[in-house]
Amino acid sequence: MAKADINVYGRAYTVACAPGQEQRLSQLGVELDGRLRKIASAVGDVGEDRLLLVAALSLLDELHAARGSTGASVGEVESRATAIIETAVDRIEAIVERAETRLRSISPE
Repeated sequence: MAKADINVYGRAYTVACAPGQEQRLSQLGVELDGRLRKIASAVGDVGEDRLLLVAALSLLDELHAARGSTGASVGEVESRATAIIETAVDRIEAIVERAETRLRSISPE
C-alpha cells in the first residue's frame, strides 16, 4: 500500500492509498485545504471540527447536485447515449453513401 503526505489546514497527514494514487491524493489535499481556508474566512473561527463538517456538507451538496442535474439514472443516461450514438452512426452512413454515389456519378469508369 502506498502513502501520500498531505497538509490540510495547517496539519500534516499521511494517508494510505493505492499505488500510483499518491499525486492525486496530494492534489485533493490541496483542494480541501483551499476549501477549508475559504470557508474559514467566510464564517470565522468556528473550530476545526465544525469547519470540517461544513466542508464535508458542502462537498456532499455539490455531489448530490451534480448527480441530480441530469434527473436520470445511470441506465437512462446509458440508453440515451446509445440512442445518440446510433443516430450519429446512421447519419454518418447516409453521408458516406451520398458521397460514394456522387463520386460514382462524376468518376469515369
